Amino acid sequence: MKTLVKARYILTYQDGRHEMLEDACLVYESQEIIFIGKSYDGDYDELIDESQNLLLPGFIDLDALGDVDHSLIFEGFPRERRRDLSWSRNYFENHRKEELSAEEEALKSLYAYVHLIRNGITTAMPITSVICKKNAETYEEIEAAAHHAGKLGLRVYLGPSYLMKKPVLDDGKIVLLEISPEEQEQGLQNAKRFIETFHGAYDGLIHGVVVPERIEQQTEESLKASKQLADAFDVPIRLHAAQGLFEYEHIQAAKGMSPIAYLESIGFLGEKTLIHHCLFVSGSPYVDEKGDHDLDILLKTGTSVIHCPLVYARSGMAMQSFGRFRRKGVNLCMGTDTFPPDMIENIKIGSILAKYIDGDCAENSVLSYFEAATLGGARALGRDDLGRLAVGAKADMIVIDLQDFELGVLDEHITSLLFNGNGRLVKTSIINGRVVMRDRLIPEVNLDELHQKAQSIFEHMKHSYYLRSSNKTLAETDFFPKDHVPTRDEMVCNA
Repeated sequence: MKTLVKARYILTYQDGRHEMLEDACLVYESQEIIFIGKSYDGDYDELIDESQNLLLPGFIDLDALGDVDHSLIFEGFPRERRRDLSWSRNYFENHRKEELSAEEEALKSLYAYVHLIRNGITTAMPITSVICKKNAETYEEIEAAAHHAGKLGLRVYLGPSYLMKKPVLDDGKIVLLEISPEEQEQGLQNAKRFIETFHGAYDGLIHGVVVPERIEQQTEESLKASKQLADAFDVPIRLHAAQGLFEYEHIQAAKGMSPIAYLESIGFLGEKTLIHHCLFVSGSPYVDEKGDHDLDILLKTGTSVIHCPLVYARSGMAMQSFGRFRRKGVNLCMGTDTFPPDMIENIKIGSILAKYIDGDCAENSVLSYFEAATLGGARALGRDDLGRLAVGAKADMIVIDLQDFELGVLDEHITSLLFNGNGRLVKTSIINGRVVMRDRLIPEVNLDELHQKAQSIFEHMKHSYYLRSSNKTLAETDFFPKDHVPTRDEMVCNA
């Protein structure tokens, strides 16, 4: 089946870069783009007429929230009190269990993936919070997530996360306590099982990926085993590292080097390795080490960095800086990592922060960020058929409504969108040749019902934080009933 798409503007890919084509059309057959040009005289089966609007490649989100948003729970807490929400040692040793039901865990991904589609994400590598989990993600919840993605039509790189250690608050200090050897082994086995079962499922939409939890929650043995697993199946591997001060100091104390240098020393880095965030690297004001040593390692090994500006901006932090990484030649891709999963907003705030830190140079422009959110993500995945509108590429594209009054007047259209727009301007989404959203409606998805269920899950999750926390009055008792949703004052007043 051939589909003809007409648009006022099409952002095509030519000679290694995005180029705007005006009053143009695109034709795709099955999953693949077969024509882009000013006019098309061939036959087709369906017409999508967006003659007043803008056609873009879909966004690639490699740190996509696959969850209801947990960051709201922390918002409003004084920074010095946020540790009060950490697990108590008593809870870890005596009460550790899954708080959310299997149905609730499964629904989280459906809710999140609908939001991703509505914000123009066509390829996602989801992540969920494990703070309120017994260990990390279960096989069953990621199995359900794969089915949700496949049925919705979202392209995902997916796998169950796992860890070897849980952080708890003990006598006012964060310590890492190991889970049982059986649980540790099960995590790696779940990762292997998922790849064997789901890689290539749903007409190629589901791709396996190895996703160990944060570097400080692993052992050297588990990191090496994770990399071996990814290499054996030739799939990407992603890890949180160089993310925070606790982690940085922990690795420095244990290994005598930075997290990035340590990962290089054990052979973890490489062209299919993706590292979240990289705020705590040499040359950053957050650490003492000067120079570009860590960036040189990333460049030498071909490792990609996932940049998530919005989630850190909310805490008053920023990468130091996007432009510095780009000038060095490190491949940067983008993630949203919070709610809303609005890539346009992340591009906007990221560019503002980078210009403030590093100056108004070309590397920090919104167009550089857009390139990271499309071509950069494709490079990180080793895919030359994603992140671009070109003959031979996958038919992954989004329509931007240029008629929306809120967008304002237009100059250069992609720049205008990235300066003044947001994800709500995504009108239609096509993934793998399938129209998964038209006029902001997703087939068979009741948004009101889904929203109500997600609110219930959030309240249950918030209660879970409350019971597990180091609040001595509450965490070690069953004083509050399960359906009690604690206020913020209750969550901190007795800690």
